[in-house]
Amino acid sequence: MRSRRLVVSAAAIVAAVVGVLPGTAQAADPSAPAVRQVTKPADPKKVGASNFRTFTSGADKSTRKAASGAARAAGVAATGNPDLQVALSATNTGAHSLQLWAEVTSADAALEVTVSWGDGKVEKLAASGSAQLLPEHTYAEVGEYTIKVGVNDVANKVYIENEVTVETSGSEFTPYEPTRLLDTREGFRAPKAKVAPYGSARVKIGGYGTIPAGVRAVVLNVTVTNTTSAGHITAFDTGNQRPNASNINFEPGQTVPNLVVVPVGNDGSVDLYNAGWESVDLIADITGYFMPKAANGYTPMDPTRFVDTREGLGTTKGQVPGQTSFGTQIAGLRGVPQGVKAVALNVTVTGPKEAGHLIVYPGGGKIPLASNVNFTAGQTVANSVIVPVGADGSINIRNNAWAGADVVVDVVGHYSPAGKGAFMPLSPMRWLDTRDPEGAISGAYGPIAGRGFLAVPFFPEDGAVTAYVLNTTVTNTAGGGFLSVAPDPNSVAQYEKGTAVTPARPGASSLNWTKGKTVPNLVQASGGQNGIVDFWNQGWEKTDLVVDISGYYENPVIKP
Repeated sequence: MRSRRLVVSAAAIVAAVVGVLPGTAQAADPSAPAVRQVTKPADPKKVGASNFRTFTSGADKSTRKAASGAARAAGVAATGNPDLQVALSATNTGAHSLQLWAEVTSADAALEVTVSWGDGKVEKLAASGSAQLLPEHTYAEVGEYTIKVGVNDVANKVYIENEVTVETSGSEFTPYEPTRLLDTREGFRAPKAKVAPYGSARVKIGGYGTIPAGVRAVVLNVTVTNTTSAGHITAFDTGNQRPNASNINFEPGQTVPNLVVVPVGNDGSVDLYNAGWESVDLIADITGYFMPKAANGYTPMDPTRFVDTREGLGTTKGQVPGQTSFGTQIAGLRGVPQGVKAVALNVTVTGPKEAGHLIVYPGGGKIPLASNVNFTAGQTVANSVIVPVGADGSINIRNNAWAGADVVVDVVGHYSPAGKGAFMPLSPMRWLDTRDPEGAISGAYGPIAGRGFLAVPFFPEDGAVTAYVLNTTVTNTAGGGFLSVAPDPNSVAQYEKGTAVTPARPGASSLNWTKGKTVPNLVQASGGQNGIVDFWNQGWEKTDLVVDISGYYENPVIKP
């Protein structure tokens, strides 16, 4: 059934534009921003079901003992209730949670059932005779646990026990020194040849360097270059069907980077598919990976500006000279706590004097053989970056061109041992496509008006989900502009009742475009308190928007 769409008139607001858009007037809006809201309640547990597993231990694994307490001390033989057994089956229901199914086979007797969840928590249940018990549990940390279930028949003086080892479905982040994993131009970990049209380059992740086998997802900065026709690149987990999604869109002669957070196949690899008409070169640099064990959880933030060389924010005022690096403090400032291990950024270069690229790397670290933002003279380009933070809480940014450029950095989240958000990878899927009458999953159709925004619910009914990993692409751009992505303060119910308030216009930019261009960028978007994300067209002309989702972050919800 098609999702219901609701057009809401918003109260007028006046907001200055503080995103990066050279040459565009910074005037107040002539009228209220046009808002379209799409109601699409979704169950993240069903969406993520492909990542869920079931762990079992059959009834025959039950061990039989004398009843606990006085009977065991007295050496009473365990002869009563001879068929007493318990079969165990546990299935993931979220990043940190699971449903246990304990099927007890017993004579007609009162039973005391004890569930030890493996994290120090114990639950007491009661049963009478054969029964099916369905307790649920949420772990504070992702990882592997052994659940033990004991069944005590006091009257018949017998006790049985069974256990099952489980693994949570969520993963946490381990930063990795920015490292090149693939370069088809040089024949590095691939044939020295362009990737053929409708062909793929395979990148081995698990087992490379210090990256362990069993890695669930990886953060790569993927760059396409030496392009001779238009096309796009799709990153996906090896062994699975290639999704209807794109990560990088390019035109002839362009060099385009984009960050991808992509699931890793069972063989430890990722495929990069060239959907263009001509061959291209591909480069991939890693900055981190996700494993199903406690490491660094994610905490989203409203996009917050940390660096603007045009204003002297976070560094010296003025363009960064060519072949020069500068450091900027991240930890302990503007809501980012001390102790963070990595940070999620949106990095924008504007007004460069000539072509080049930016490199973002940890404070105190060596300049890596990697690139994060590629640009040509005069271009304004944004790219997402996830980068380890140095021991002093800083990062470095290098202008690797030979002439100056301005740099803007917005922080959208951070990873730390204290962070609670575990990553749930999804095979990339199209969530929104304003060009498509069917509207992909969300049901939206028609371009976003200039200075307007589209409010899109993702998982509005699940307060545990805090952020989404999205690849956003603008196309059919009628003029220059930039996209801002921010959480919506309203609930779905407020939109449906007509009581929603107009959100404040965001100041950070997620991607920039010029007329007629198709531009992608990864966005790690906070859903705020209501699971709704606003996509703002900050230009003055309409644009179409495509959004693909490749994962989400989920916090544990511990019941008292």
